[in-house]
Amino acid sequence: MSRTEDLAELIAAIGACQRCGLAAGRKHTVPGEGAVPAKLMFIGEGPGAREDELGRPFVGRSGALLDRLIEEEFGFGRENCYIANVVKCRPPGNRDPLDDEVDECSGYLARQLELVDPVVVVMLGRIAASRLLQRREPLKELRGQRFELGGRRYIPTYHPAAALRGGASVVTEMRVDFARARLAMLGAG
Repeated sequence: MSRTEDLAELIAAIGACQRCGLAAGRKHTVPGEGAVPAKLMFIGEGPGAREDELGRPFVGRSGALLDRLIEEEFGFGRENCYIANVVKCRPPGNRDPLDDEVDECSGYLARQLELVDPVVVVMLGRIAASRLLQRREPLKELRGQRFELGGRRYIPTYHPAAALRGGASVVTEMRVDFARARLAMLGAG
């Protein structure tokens, strides 16, 4: 089976998933999208209202900022990388996903990582960073570092929603992290 067929099968499984309580409140699952394989993968925490409405990751205001930063810092568009979330359904009221919800989606994310096979994974926010790195430190302590796991480079940074709330200084810090990711993607950092 090809990678594309495997991904289509995974997306169908995510669409039919009823493993946790998030399934009851969703309009759409948000499995992820982008190039497969891709050298660069972004992983956020979970879909928001607009993403739930459209079934696509990062399409609201946070997505517009993420798209702009990808284009400005990497020199290509979102179609050249892969974008996903730790959980594939919107938590009610945009609350943080609960540990059991994250656990139920973890196999889907692990399979996406296998299929996308990124060189660099940029973790957008505390939930993604703590889950993928299996660490509990605050994001501000993880930022500024590069982690090597399973032959991949992991770069923690702020979630774009935090940058929208935090202003220009948070966006600047995200740019620094994206530059670190770009260097890691090129094998130089």
